[in-house]
Amino acid sequence: MMDTEDASGITGDLDHTEFLLDLKQGLARQRKSISPKYFYDAAGSRLFDQICQLPEYYPTRTELSILHHHAPQIAVQLGPHAEILEFGAGSMQKVRVLLDAMDRPARYVPIDISAAHLQGAALQLAKDYPHLQVEPLEADYTQDLVLPPDMPPEGRRVGFFPGSTLGNFEPLDALRFMHMCAKTLQGGALILGADLVKSPDRLHAAYNDAQGITADFNRNVLVRANRELGADFQLDQFAHSAFYNAPFQRIEMHLVSTCQQTVQVGGSSFVFAQGETLHTENSYKFTVDGLCQLAQRAGFTPGQTWTDPDQQFCLLWLDAPKSRSHL
Repeated sequence: MMDTEDASGITGDLDHTEFLLDLKQGLARQRKSISPKYFYDAAGSRLFDQICQLPEYYPTRTELSILHHHAPQIAVQLGPHAEILEFGAGSMQKVRVLLDAMDRPARYVPIDISAAHLQGAALQLAKDYPHLQVEPLEADYTQDLVLPPDMPPEGRRVGFFPGSTLGNFEPLDALRFMHMCAKTLQGGALILGADLVKSPDRLHAAYNDAQGITADFNRNVLVRANRELGADFQLDQFAHSAFYNAPFQRIEMHLVSTCQQTVQVGGSSFVFAQGETLHTENSYKFTVDGLCQLAQRAGFTPGQTWTDPDQQFCLLWLDAPKSRSHL
């Protein structure tokens, strides 16, 4: 048995090792890339919270408006004494709309990879909802999860995955994640938020804000690598680039090397040609029909869909299978 300080130290070493391995593997590819999950240290999470307030960035306020407008209907679907399990909880603002509408919610389990951000937000939420059991779980929610013990079966376990984060997965990974959710939420349901296909101009503006905060968020993965891994990325030699790739129905984010340069990471050297990019994120956009088909392939039964008047964003209610035999 180890005390808390030792345990957190080991967790930190494991995270450090995974980041180093993933970055070196990504830089060694013919088309250099890194997982967007490494955006979200404490600084990256704060930057993303700022992005959500930008006038160009419509998804957060649009999804919140849908939640506010339809929260009573969603609460009826949730039923009394429900447990909310949120994948990628972040600052935990959207779930408050559901909690305020729900009938005696029993427990809230926020899951996030950024420990400091998670704990701070969970403490504040627990103060604001003193009758709610709040059990934060620091974890990579794309992997198999070890959840807190089941509560007495008074209500149902419902997953909450807002923000269209599903769009950051490659299609096969999205299906794999949804299948994992179906097993985790067996007998319950999932509330899924998704950004819908729309004008490329609207999408371009959302990922290229005038204040440059999205650019800082994009470069934060290099800041992390320098600080945590001893890399020597020259931040002023990497430019932010985000554009809509229409054939794939996705926004792509890249960091473009503005000159020929060599970067050192973990004792290895990686050459960037001028104009070569590090691909940092995809954000796929969806149709409602496409989302329902994906959910059905993962074992869910699509239920009600809620959207905004301009059909920019949607929330889907997806019933999880009642047993493994239905998966």
